[in-house]
Amino acid sequence: MSRAVCMTVLLAGLALCLLPLSAHGAAPSMPGIAPGLPGLTVRPAADGGQTYTLTLQLLLLMTAITLLPAILLMMTAFTRIIIVLAILRQALGAGQSPPNQVLLGLALFLTLFVMAPVVDRINTEAVQPYVAGTLDATAALEKGVGPLKQFMLQQTRESDIATFVRISGGRGYATPQDVPLTVLVPAFATSELKSAFQIGFLIFIPFVIVDLVVASVLMSMGMMMLSPVLISLPFKIMLFVLVDGWTLVMGTIASSFYR
Repeated sequence: MSRAVCMTVLLAGLALCLLPLSAHGAAPSMPGIAPGLPGLTVRPAADGGQTYTLTLQLLLLMTAITLLPAILLMMTAFTRIIIVLAILRQALGAGQSPPNQVLLGLALFLTLFVMAPVVDRINTEAVQPYVAGTLDATAALEKGVGPLKQFMLQQTRESDIATFVRISGGRGYATPQDVPLTVLVPAFATSELKSAFQIGFLIFIPFVIVDLVVASVLMSMGMMMLSPVLISLPFKIMLFVLVDGWTLVMGTIASSFYR
């Protein structure tokens, strides 16, 4: 299974709570609430041609599905998690162990764990009121973006936001909630990259120390032709298992989003 397919599967699950926002006629009509976007109808020709009706909501939904991998990478916790796991595998020096599918699976489900409160808020504040008919599609969409925007603001450094505000030629914003997504999303992605490499650096240090010790011992014994990586790999795996490394790494990544 390719990486793009795995990303799409995860965000498709996250998007289940948002499907009613795009389904035409999903919410019952209520007095004072404007209906959804009208259907696009191709009228029959004078010679008796067939009539075709295409719901604009369905067209928009199918278009949005193609953007799910980008949304997953840029607006959720997936970026930080997958980079840290990739650096961990590189530090272990075990080649393709764990394989890409395992790392992607861990990253996907850990992303679901981290984003669960955000998804619950979107469902409570946007999806359920829309289904009940108390919100129209536009208001529900604005409500749904709110929790995701708040999550990104909590994880984004002010310096990164200021950088992209300056690049865009803006003069700043009165409150963090006024920052548009066009500025917030790239600032959030930049902050996630910084955080991921900081965590990865701390993970790399113990394994580098093991490599240095093994290389020094081999040099002192005159075994310069023997690869230090071959000897240090079992010791790094043993060290990682003895300290319960997977639990520590997963706990560190998850807790980094709740600082």
